[in-house]
Amino acid sequence: MNRHLLLAAAAALALPATLHAQTMPIVPDADVSALRDAALQDEYAWDLVEGLTTEVGPRLAGTEAEARARSWAEAHLKGMGFANVHIETYQMPVWERGVETAHIVSPFPQALTLTALGRSAATPPEGIEAEVVYFPTFAEMMAAPAEAIRGKIVFVSNDMVPTQDGSGYGANGAARFVGPSFASQKGAVAMIIKSIGTDSHRTPHTGGTNFAEGVAPIPAAALSVPDAEQLERVFERGQPVRLHLTLTPRDSGMQESGNVIAEVPGSDPDAGIVLIACHLDSWDLGTGAIDDAAGCGIVAAAARHIMEAGQPRRTIRILFAGAEEVGVFGGDAYYEAHKSDPVVLVSESDFGADRVWRVTTNLPGDADAVGKRVAAALAPLGIVAGSGKAGGGADVGEFARNGTAVIDLDQDGTRYFDLHHTPDDTLDKIDPEQLRQNVAAWTAMLAVVANAPEAIGPVADAE
Repeated sequence: MNRHLLLAAAAALALPATLHAQTMPIVPDADVSALRDAALQDEYAWDLVEGLTTEVGPRLAGTEAEARARSWAEAHLKGMGFANVHIETYQMPVWERGVETAHIVSPFPQALTLTALGRSAATPPEGIEAEVVYFPTFAEMMAAPAEAIRGKIVFVSNDMVPTQDGSGYGANGAARFVGPSFASQKGAVAMIIKSIGTDSHRTPHTGGTNFAEGVAPIPAAALSVPDAEQLERVFERGQPVRLHLTLTPRDSGMQESGNVIAEVPGSDPDAGIVLIACHLDSWDLGTGAIDDAAGCGIVAAAARHIMEAGQPRRTIRILFAGAEEVGVFGGDAYYEAHKSDPVVLVSESDFGADRVWRVTTNLPGDADAVGKRVAAALAPLGIVAGSGKAGGGADVGEFARNGTAVIDLDQDGTRYFDLHHTPDDTLDKIDPEQLRQNVAAWTAMLAVVANAPEAIGPVADAE
C-alpha cells in the first residue's frame, strides 16, 4: 500500500466519531428486548378482552351495562395487581336506540337494513313516509339548494375504501358526523347515509352524529353498504323513490358514567406520569371487542409486564375511559380532574387489534433520544418509524393539544372499518397473534419511556 493510501486509511479510521453518530443503528437495551420478546407470549390481553365481551357484552355509555363494565374492570385490574385502582364518576346525557326499520314504498317495494345514528331524533311511533332525494356525495348535498331538500328524506352515499392508516374515515365521515345537522337546516324531514365502512355485509355501522346549537335534530340512520348500493340502483332507474322510515330512539336524560383508573407506581415522583388509555364503553350493536376492549386489554397487559419486571422510574397510569363513543365525555372529565397532574407523556390504543405497523412521536427536542430508542426497540416487531407527528387518541387528546408529549403506536386499519360500530364487532374477529404483537410493542415502548433517564417536558408545537 502506498503512502497516500495509508494516509487515506488512517483518516478513515479517524472519522467514526462523526460518521457512526449518523449511521450506526441504535442497539435496543437487552432488558427491553427481553421484555418485548416475552410479551409475544402474552395471555393477559386476551383474557381481559374475552372476559369483558363475554361477561358484560355491549357497553353503551351511561347505561346499566356500562356500570357493570366499570365494576368488572375495577375488580379485574385489582386482580392483576395494579395499585390505586378506583372509579371516578361524572354525569352525561344518555341516548338509547329503539325500533329501526325502513322500506321502499315505491317504485320497487322492499325492506332495507339500517340502524339509527347516535343522537338521532325519533320519528312518530308509526314512522314517516316521504320522497327521497339522493346525493352521491356529501359535498353535493351541501351544494344543493334548500328547495331540493325541504320536506324530503335525504340519502347521501360515499365510496369509502380500506386504507392502512384509516384515512378514509376522515375523508368520508362528515356525512355522518354533521350531515344530519346540515340536512335539518335545509328542511329535510330525515336523513339516511351509506354506512361509513368498507365491508360488503348487511351490517350497518352506527356512530354519533352532532346537531349544531339551535338546529332541530331529525331522524338519522345508516344503511348497510349493500342496502345503500341497492337504493343507488333503484335511483338509477330514474323514477321517484318514496321511503317509509321508523326510528324510535329516546333520550334518557343525565345519567352516571365513569372512568376506571389504575397505576404501576414509579420510584421517582419527580419523573412524572406516563398515561396510557383505552375506552371501556362501546356501541350496543356488537360486543365492542375491537372497539375498544382490545385496546384495554393491550394497555393493561403491557403495564402488567412492566410491573412484573420491577418498579419503573415513572408511574404508569392506566385510564379505561367511559363514554368515548358518544362524545368523549370520559376523556374530557378525566382531563378536567387531572390536568394539573404531572403527566409527561400520553398514548392510547383505540384502533382494533391488528398489528402495529408504525410508531410516531411528538416529543420535546431534549427527549429526542427517547423516541429513537423506542423506534429501535420496536423495529424487530416489523414496526417502522413514521415521519408524522403523533396526536394521541380521543381520550388523551386534551393533554396532547395542551402540550403533553405523545407516542402513537399505529395499528393496521385495513380491515378495521369492515367491523367498526357494527354487530360484527365481536371477539372472533380478533387474531390472538396480532393482539400479542400489540402487547409486545406497548411493553417495549413503556419499558423505554417509563425508565428513560431524560426529562420529558412539554412540546412546543402542540395543536
